[in-house]
Amino acid sequence: MEGENVIDDRGFLAAPLTFFFVVVFQLLSKKLDQLEKTGSNNTKETELRSEIKQLLREATALSQPATFAQAAKLRRSAATREKELAQYVDQHNKEIKLSYDQHGKVLLASKALVYLILVFCFWRTPIAIIAKQLVQPFGELVGIIPWLILSTRVSKCVCRFVEL
Repeated sequence: MEGENVIDDRGFLAAPLTFFFVVVFQLLSKKLDQLEKTGSNNTKETELRSEIKQLLREATALSQPATFAQAAKLRRSAATREKELAQYVDQHNKEIKLSYDQHGKVLLASKALVYLILVFCFWRTPIAIIAKQLVQPFGELVGIIPWLILSTRVSKCVCRFVEL
């Protein structure tokens, strides 16, 4: 058995290929989570906020009794802009959440599809030889399922150190 090639030609690239796919999916998932947490910068929201600040500054500058009506009008205008901003922010947040949910579902579906394809392609093919002490319940020759589990664990550790 020493001269015999334990891992055949088909299983030779399976281990690195599987690990690559697992790391890519892990990084994409992490990036999607980061984008969802940070949100996006929106120019309309920024313009509305600056317009509200400007209206309130003008209203506070008009502190004379003769300009009270004009200051009240500016404050009412700022209040309507704040309501408009609140509605816009709610609408925008709903759209963003829906978008991230869709992206997450697509990522999960593609991940499951790729994993299934890998499992079907390399089901009975040993794809790696690992020291017996590291993978004691599986044996020396590691098949695709234990390798996917091991790759997932390692890729999570790799993703902790990699910052996008």
